[in-house]
Amino acid sequence: MKNVTIKDVARQADVSPSTVSRVISNSPRISPETSKRVRDTMKELGYHPNAIARSLVMQKTNTIGLVLARRTDTAFANPFFTEIIQGIAVVAQQSHFNLMLSAAQDYHQEREEVLKMFQNRMVDGVILMASRVNDELIKKLQQTNSPFVLIGRSLEIDNIPIVNNNNIKAAYQMTDFLIGKGYRKIAAISGPADYVVSQDRMKGYQQALQEHGIPFKEELIRYCDFSYEGGYEAALAILKDNEIDAFFAFDDMMAFGTLRAAEKLGFAVPDQLAVAGFNDDPIVAYFRPALTTVKIPILKMGEAAARMLIRIIKEEDYSGEEVIIPTEIIPRESV
Repeated sequence: MKNVTIKDVARQADVSPSTVSRVISNSPRISPETSKRVRDTMKELGYHPNAIARSLVMQKTNTIGLVLARRTDTAFANPFFTEIIQGIAVVAQQSHFNLMLSAAQDYHQEREEVLKMFQNRMVDGVILMASRVNDELIKKLQQTNSPFVLIGRSLEIDNIPIVNNNNIKAAYQMTDFLIGKGYRKIAAISGPADYVVSQDRMKGYQQALQEHGIPFKEELIRYCDFSYEGGYEAALAILKDNEIDAFFAFDDMMAFGTLRAAEKLGFAVPDQLAVAGFNDDPIVAYFRPALTTVKIPILKMGEAAARMLIRIIKEEDYSGEEVIIPTEIIPRESV
């Protein structure tokens, strides 16, 4: 069977090959009537543009990249990542962009993967899922004018495109909520200490304690992965040597691990021990007891990040902005 070429489409549609190319690239210079005729002809002849060849010619791939700085088994076990990726994918599909997803074992590999995506012209832009203290990747992308959007915020660099929630305020509100319920010995389980989101949530937790005259105690703090296993081990370690009446885990999966640790040691939740989380992942309403948590519209964060990145890619005079997604406390059975 003969391969259909762009010249075949042009001949059948009675236009030039360059007009067919412009239709394929969605050029505004082509009238809707001509565009429809060419696309109908492409469909009739079974012509499929070579995306790789087209991207080399146009210097565009219509692809956005996303690198997870963690193993895929741990990343996809956390509903936060699956939901935010869903939001990104929905907008990418609506905008006729592809999504290139890659996993990395650690931050060094994440940095190399992202830079390789740009160097090999595999993507037009990337979405970064988190930032760290002294984040060299963000600095490099800014220096090279590589389009990106950060989900989170940078401590060192201002005026970069971000989608975030006010983690300091949200953690303060949850800690204040627990104190208002009568809890005074509140332990905190945080994600990795070098993550900006961990530092922000810890700051909000500390501010609430200080405002109520409750001393901040290092022995009631544990840092771990954003995972069930991390929360479980951290809660066991705190309960082993300390008398507390509440846990505030900075991620719902860590809170789930905390619930199981409390159950293992014979603590009744919430009668003897309260547990609160962060994110309001879709599954936490089905925990037993159902989890009190900070609600972040995770899907909307992914959608907002994708929309902003695609706009940065398409519009030369747009360099992004700061979008802050509101949060709220969702009280349930665990407090």
